[in-house]
Amino acid sequence: MQTREFGKTGMQITPIGLGAWAMGGGGWAFGWGPQDDEKSIKTIHRALDLGINWIDTAAVYGIGHSEEVVGKALKQRNHEEKPYIFTKCGRLQDQQGKIYGSLKADSIRKELEGSLRRLGVDAVDLYQIHWPDPEDEIEEGWETLVRLKEEGKVKHIGVSNFSVEQLKRISKIAPVETLQPPYSLVHPDAEKEILPYCEQQHMGVIVYSPMASGLLSGSITKERLEQMPADDWRKRDPEFQGQRLERNLALQRLLSDLAFPHNVPPGVVAIAWTLRNPAVTGAIVGAREPAQIENLLPAAELRLTDLELEQIDKFLTENP
Repeated sequence: MQTREFGKTGMQITPIGLGAWAMGGGGWAFGWGPQDDEKSIKTIHRALDLGINWIDTAAVYGIGHSEEVVGKALKQRNHEEKPYIFTKCGRLQDQQGKIYGSLKADSIRKELEGSLRRLGVDAVDLYQIHWPDPEDEIEEGWETLVRLKEEGKVKHIGVSNFSVEQLKRISKIAPVETLQPPYSLVHPDAEKEILPYCEQQHMGVIVYSPMASGLLSGSITKERLEQMPADDWRKRDPEFQGQRLERNLALQRLLSDLAFPHNVPPGVVAIAWTLRNPAVTGAIVGAREPAQIENLLPAAELRLTDLELEQIDKFLTENP
């Protein structure tokens, strides 16, 4: 698989990275329902065998469990070349199970120590502020990441879900190496300001939820939604309900039609659409079993034709 230059980090990453959010399992506010750890580990190993060279996770995913699974999978491949490991900080869970934000220096340092222990690494390849929350703490959080990089505990630093205005604020402290924004056919707003800004600044960009959390994968139906576990956060998401769901399923059908001549699932077209943007370095693709990542890998090479892109644009215009 070809690699791309990841902003100014010096890292060369594959167009697709493995997302480990769902590997955190259920039992927390943004869980995906039960997940078998051995299946997760096999998925990680398969992704690496296929040439994917980076994994994205976060301390909050499964309240540490996703990082534990990633760490265990890497330990089992002890004598093989390790992928880049990207993780995030700034999201915590209180005693009532509610997720909240903290970007205080002591809190971030404590989070990093936990992440290093769970992942079984001496330094994280990319450490990211997960959300700009609380917003009045983003400068303190960014200053802390700068210090951690100077201390060698993290190799590169970036942020996720930040606006252009927020990026400009923290850039006064130190350059922002990377951004991780949401970007998909369901949520294309990043095209308006954030992606052009990142391209102008030569900032590395890895987008998350390119299939809109499975909505555009080809596997979502109303029946499947009804059968999802109660602790799958998608059951509460507006995009999976009512008229929004009808619109998104219609988009999924269009992607299925476009995918058919390529002999790929619609999720491949959805991911390829995000990768066509020159500002995007890579897309985070979540998978819970080996077959899923195998089926989606062609997105790294698929180039949509002008006619296919016109059909997608027509749908978006008619169904905003």
